[in-house]
Amino acid sequence: MPVTCSKTCLTCLITSPAFRQYFVNVDDTVTQTIVVHKSSPRGTHFRRAGPRQRVYFESDEVHACIVTCGGLCPGVNTVIRELVCGLYHMYGVSKVLGVEGGCKGFYSRDYINLTPKVVNNIHKRGGTILGTSRGGYDTQKIVDSIQNRGVNQVYIIGGDGAQKAAELVYEEVRRRGLKVAVAGIPKTIDNDIPVIDKSFGFDTTVEEAQRAIKAAHVEAESCDNGIGVVKLIGRQSGFIAMYATLASRDVDCCLIPESPFFLEGKGGLLEYIKKRLQENGHMVIVIAEGAAEGLILKNQKTRIQLEGLGSKLCSDFGLWISQRIKDHFAAQDIMPINLKFIDPTYMIRAVPSNASDNVYCTLLAHSAIHGAMAGYAGFTVGPVNGKHAYIPFNRVTEAQKKVVITDRMWARLLSSTNQPSFLGSRDVEAKNEEEPSTPLLDGENSKDETGTNDVATVL
Repeated sequence: MPVTCSKTCLTCLITSPAFRQYFVNVDDTVTQTIVVHKSSPRGTHFRRAGPRQRVYFESDEVHACIVTCGGLCPGVNTVIRELVCGLYHMYGVSKVLGVEGGCKGFYSRDYINLTPKVVNNIHKRGGTILGTSRGGYDTQKIVDSIQNRGVNQVYIIGGDGAQKAAELVYEEVRRRGLKVAVAGIPKTIDNDIPVIDKSFGFDTTVEEAQRAIKAAHVEAESCDNGIGVVKLIGRQSGFIAMYATLASRDVDCCLIPESPFFLEGKGGLLEYIKKRLQENGHMVIVIAEGAAEGLILKNQKTRIQLEGLGSKLCSDFGLWISQRIKDHFAAQDIMPINLKFIDPTYMIRAVPSNASDNVYCTLLAHSAIHGAMAGYAGFTVGPVNGKHAYIPFNRVTEAQKKVVITDRMWARLLSSTNQPSFLGSRDVEAKNEEEPSTPLLDGENSKDETGTNDVATVL
């Protein structure tokens, strides 16, 4: 049962009735689906994030640690800074450690002490001051290190892989009966984590992608039959490519993994390129790195070429399709073209977060702190329909969020670019049936209930 903190902290400082409005009631929930039919059941609810009037941990007993995992993303340093400063200034927590080198750093590297002074200016830099890595960790050794060092709050910053690691750590912590709050903060510029509205770093990525698209447009319109091809991040989901295209208004074609297309023949991409060049004299194509998933293999030559790329398919697909466009126009002697290929992937990942993401990272960090201090564990924090909530790990690791090509946002993109759908409506519907998106209502948890069984665990 949570106990009232006796030390200097947020709960102790804000005691007057005028400030009690800032506390979140323990029974407040956030609904996963807000647009429903008249006869629909209540659906799934998550516990609302925010400061509680009663906390579980004594401030001087808290021993927290922070780790960053996965690829680089704008805003990681901001989250680290706000976790450290939030724990210190809001709850009086002074023992905060940083785990270097990702999850493996729990048992292979020394921890570093983090104070508000140490992290004061790190939000102005890209990357992560703690370093990062992917996979290759031993859950047992991680929990051994947590137990041996007396850590009782663990904040794991990372994408879907890191959230799965956090879930494994939490399960092992529960198995051992340890009073340790494990909290996840979702990080992926792909924006492919389900349930939450968006992940941090996405806004900065879309903004930075504009620079590459503008450069491609200038290159394309400055010469006869110019084609600018921009490859953006997105192995399984095309959110970055879609939103960057919508924001730009200079793009003539956007290719993403979720939208099927083919190259050769009537109605194919190559025919559309020829038509667009004849009409406008230049064009810009934005390609998500995983767009090969949406490529329908209509001939043996294309199939062999793609199979030859093997594991390099995503990283090399932009170059491959650029070369196919060049070869097609050269072989057919249709018209001379000038094609420029731009890949800003690592430039985008390494930049500091913009103002929007800085604010968002602060909210995520503070929500995670409030949840851990209140004694909740095994949750990822994030906005659900505009309200921050505590979401059980299994909810954000069970699937990946994808662009729904029958949704209004994709229709807006088609209207912006004037590109064809490349396939008929029946083909699109067939693909959606093969790879279903998140349903309107979750069948497993759409019965009429308050959602109290689908919230973060109380220690």
